[in-house]
Amino acid sequence: MSIWSRFRAGDGGKKGAQRSAPAAGTAQDPGRRGNVLLASKSPEAPVEERSTDESVAATESIRRRTGPVDAVLAATVIALIGFGVVMVYSASAIEATVRYKDAQFFLKRQAVYAVLAVIVMAVASRINYRKIKPFTYPILFSVAAMLLATVAGLGHRAGNAYRWLALGPVHVQPAELAKLGIVLWLAYSLSKKRDQIRSFSVGFLPHLLVVGVLMLLCLKQPDFGSAMVLLFLTFTLLFVAGARIPYIAAFSALLALAAAALVRFSGYRYARYLAWIDMESNRADLAYQPFQSVMSFGSGGVSGLGLGRGLQVLYLPEAHTDFISAIVGEELGFLGIVALCCAYLVIVARGVKAALAADDDYGSFIAFGIATLFGVQAMVNLSVAMAILPTKGLTLPLVSYGGSSLIVNALGAGILLSISRSPGTESTTASPREAARLSNSGVVGVAAVSRDAA
Repeated sequence: MSIWSRFRAGDGGKKGAQRSAPAAGTAQDPGRRGNVLLASKSPEAPVEERSTDESVAATESIRRRTGPVDAVLAATVIALIGFGVVMVYSASAIEATVRYKDAQFFLKRQAVYAVLAVIVMAVASRINYRKIKPFTYPILFSVAAMLLATVAGLGHRAGNAYRWLALGPVHVQPAELAKLGIVLWLAYSLSKKRDQIRSFSVGFLPHLLVVGVLMLLCLKQPDFGSAMVLLFLTFTLLFVAGARIPYIAAFSALLALAAAALVRFSGYRYARYLAWIDMESNRADLAYQPFQSVMSFGSGGVSGLGLGRGLQVLYLPEAHTDFISAIVGEELGFLGIVALCCAYLVIVARGVKAALAADDDYGSFIAFGIATLFGVQAMVNLSVAMAILPTKGLTLPLVSYGGSSLIVNALGAGILLSISRSPGTESTTASPREAARLSNSGVVGVAAVSRDAA
């Protein structure tokens, strides 16, 4: 049993204890919690072999995810999306006027992205997350192909990076898709290999190699921040799945040395690093952006200057994208940043709660991975804006301008909402026709035991 499974076994208080306790005369798969329970038979009678996964698949046709969504999570995500639209307008109006002669240029686009994001989240929340499984490898290969296309001369250049694919008027950022895609693939693979997760050749190395390919493609763009996020997600999910800690520690140390060497022997990255170390001396060139960002936080004080009254938008590049948190700090002050951090903490906490309550390892790993993705991106973005970390190029989830980031994060939130529909709230009532058909195959008995035990 993995570290995560053992932790889940002790969580949830009374509700978790009620759900995980097998009913009399039933047997439960010891490696999982909340799965379909199979009626045990006497030792003399032959026992029909039916795996837990087969039982779940057999009863899937009479199961509908009709339980209420996590209202706290849904409201927090929607509030952040709406807040992002407001802040994008506040941070971009002057730039939009200068560049496009339309102060609402970025606002209109972000509003469209926001509507699409809410729709995507709503649809994803209504789809059983297990239906993603057959699409795991197509998603992974598609993401890899898109990343490869960006570094093979087909990418759209912005600054010194090729991070976007131009599909007509729409620019897609494959690295954003890669983050969610790798969570889905790791959850699928780790849940299948949970009995071999402590094996280096089966449970550890293959996952690191696959993620390593995507990381190299991100670094080639270059997108150092996304590469580090992919690595962090991988090690985190390997840890909660039960991989050997010495493997994780050893490879973390090796990759940290490799990252340090990559920075040291890359002229551009090393110059940026030195500028970050001594921002005061480099505030006119390489450290201009982080220096202006810190100035934004400083001028905001406790309660801020008020929405639309910030002055740093005149000096801070990319104020509506990667450094939008600096504008939040200036216009809404320390209290605004605290409220923003609390919102992300709510998303992470509800994601972990969904992971603990999920009725299979696959759902648990997805929920924990998405919660980690939200948390690490928000933490890194805020740290960069405050000059605690060097510039990484990561957006503030659900708030920064951009369709790829917003819609992908909303999709992740929708999957979290799907997982949050606890098994206890699922309807297992079949129609008369379905009951008659399934009774012949013995599936109804299994479903009844599952319903009674829940």
